[in-house]
Amino acid sequence: MMALWARHVSRWGCLLSTARAVALPRRLWGRGCPARAYRGFARLAVLPAGKEEVLCRLQACRQVSAGSCSPPDSAKHGSFSSPESNLPSVQQEQAKPELLPDLNAKILDEDWDDIPPSSALEVISEEEAVQIIAEPLLPIQSSTLRDYVDHSETLAKLVHLGVDLSQVEKRQKAGQLLLTLDFEKDVKKILLFLKDVGVEDNQLGPFLTKNPYILGEDLEALETRVAYLKSKKFVKSEIAQMVSRAPYLLLFSVERLDNRLGFFKNELGLSVKKTKDLVIRLPRLLTGKIEPVKENLQVCQIELGFQRNQIQQIVCKTPKILTASRKRLKQTFDYLHNIMGIPHHLLTRFPQVFNSKLLRIRERHMFLAFLGRAQYDPAQPSYISLDQLVSLPDEVFCTEIAKASMQDFENFLKTL
Repeated sequence: MMALWARHVSRWGCLLSTARAVALPRRLWGRGCPARAYRGFARLAVLPAGKEEVLCRLQACRQVSAGSCSPPDSAKHGSFSSPESNLPSVQQEQAKPELLPDLNAKILDEDWDDIPPSSALEVISEEEAVQIIAEPLLPIQSSTLRDYVDHSETLAKLVHLGVDLSQVEKRQKAGQLLLTLDFEKDVKKILLFLKDVGVEDNQLGPFLTKNPYILGEDLEALETRVAYLKSKKFVKSEIAQMVSRAPYLLLFSVERLDNRLGFFKNELGLSVKKTKDLVIRLPRLLTGKIEPVKENLQVCQIELGFQRNQIQQIVCKTPKILTASRKRLKQTFDYLHNIMGIPHHLLTRFPQVFNSKLLRIRERHMFLAFLGRAQYDPAQPSYISLDQLVSLPDEVFCTEIAKASMQDFENFLKTL
């Protein structure tokens, strides 16, 4: 009987506390109390301890969260309906209510005051937007290596070496190659190899700008090609000169290098020493296409009329004639031989004249002819060599060769 009476008292106390928890915030709200204070009060409401207090608390929370500020109808009449309404009043005998445990208070705090995480679709102010700092994303596709420098250690260090990435990216698949390389594992060993070959530190950047593909080559293959050149009696300084002037040289296999050296030796009838001297002066002969070289040799022999031994002398003195434009070569020869009257043997002695601009040759010859000094025969007095004709600066040419002033030469050019 006592247990039943205690259970009824507990239920009656729960309903009374709930009514107080709801009615008092309502009165505060009517007096202008802010909504936050209202929520705070509900959070701090005193409830009796026990199993049923949690149910009472949750019921009060639902009423508050739903916006109901009115007490139950029974509370308006000062009483509560219950099956035990005939029991005598026990208000004064009720035990002192207990505060919720700290753990429950913490949970309620999280329920009421936690701010939900921001959403990507949430509207923010312009001031908040400009304060957002986003890390730059690595572009999936780009037409310039500049977009990847901040994300790639390899590119950043190559820039410090002096590599011009704007030129590298113009070369087919060179940009993709650099982005796949690791500086410590792939690039560093090639740089040390090039320095050992003889490429100067200040030339590494320009060298890699012209030939970035060497960074993807196998180190052992590169060392084999250098060893081959040494076996052909090229000294270290000559190899360094050849590699610097022809950056693609070490990309070619030993078989190709051997075939190319054999071609020039046999086609031109040169000795081993002269063949070496030829490729040292113009190492691009080992890396360029062979067809233009063959065509220029045929032009010199068939169309220009030089003998085989004369072609040997011309090529050894001026290797660039093998890679010159055929049209320019024929035009220069036509003016020198047919207009100026220079015979083949003199052109063989001064083949560097083929490297000069035809306009320069024509202007100076016409000025000398105007002065009556166009004499190119060594057996005649006042002889003027072809070397002097094309190599001297304008001031020296006028005073020492033409025996005239610079002003006279300029006035003559205006009449052309």
